[in-house]
Amino acid sequence: MEWNNKYIYPKSTRSLLNGSRHYSVNEENLPSVTTILKATESEEKKAKLAEWKQRVGHKQAEIISREATTRGSSMHDYLEKFLLGKLNLDLLGDNTRERMMADQIIENGLRNKLEEIWGCEATLYYPGKYAGAADCIGVYENKETIIDFKQSNKPKKDEWIEDYYLQCAAYSLAHNVVYRSNITQAVILLCTKDNVFQRFIVDGERLKEYQNKFLEKVEQFYAQRRAS
Repeated sequence: MEWNNKYIYPKSTRSLLNGSRHYSVNEENLPSVTTILKATESEEKKAKLAEWKQRVGHKQAEIISREATTRGSSMHDYLEKFLLGKLNLDLLGDNTRERMMADQIIENGLRNKLEEIWGCEATLYYPGKYAGAADCIGVYENKETIIDFKQSNKPKKDEWIEDYYLQCAAYSLAHNVVYRSNITQAVILLCTKDNVFQRFIVDGERLKEYQNKFLEKVEQFYAQRRAS
């Protein structure tokens, strides 16, 4: 895999606005993709989350969520260092769970598949609408692709990860609008805390459907904001 700095991604700063993440990009203060997804969640999804918290107990739910966030951040750090060529020999003896999860993603999801890297942790924005940071952008199995790294407590099914697809669709749309690129594929590389690797791909017409669904959520988000 080789770096190709064909696009210049903007600098951004993150801030919390009324408790929601926003990005300051090119003098615009834009809500993050995850902020929009959270604000437009279905009642069914909210009910399921409340039900889970009730079942495991609110205190335990908080511990599980915090552990997952910490684990995800560490795994992302390893993967970012790998993409930047900075995963040095000092880390070879590192057998932490997060390192082993990152290794699963590298060996099964990236090596011999990711041909070109255009950016990692790159700020993407759709002018006037939203912004976010993509884990990796480049050429994957000969297609212009958004790549997202995920960790999970247990394996996922395709129908459970609509939010992952919407997030990637948002990034691909923003990239295509701003850079006139032709990203037609999103790849989600996931590893569970027990080292089970999964790969999910959304492309072609299905990706376009998710792009349109996300734009509907953007409209819903701004309508809610105007109404409040």
